[in-house]
Amino acid sequence: MDSKRYDKSRSATYNIGYHIIWCTKYRRQVLTDPIQKRLKEVVAIKAVELNVRIETIEVMPEHVHMFVKATTVDSPHTLVKHFKGITSFTLRKEFPELKRRLPCLWTRSYYVESIGHISETTVRKYIEDQKLK
Repeated sequence: MDSKRYDKSRSATYNIGYHIIWCTKYRRQVLTDPIQKRLKEVVAIKAVELNVRIETIEVMPEHVHMFVKATTVDSPHTLVKHFKGITSFTLRKEFPELKRRLPCLWTRSYYVESIGHISETTVRKYIEDQKLK
């Protein structure tokens, strides 16, 4: 088996990836360059805490695309809850203008899709190309 394709735990061999998207409240374009940079830093720190890998992340002015490699015990809902929670708390604290413009930073909803090996390259390219649009 290709060791880069699969991860292992004591009782499982797995390849679990999620394409996650979430948007700002009212799709307001408030994620400016300094906020985008800080958001990526906060997500990277949280990913280490959660023991997941951020394969690709792209932040647009009003939404976030992320490709995450997770373990067998990580539910997509839990991952999204942690990422949205910590980024909202941190960014609103460090960038007070976000508090003035929005009652909360993120919408309640999100999009998640499980990604298998065949479409992994396609998803990575799609997320990386978002900045070019």
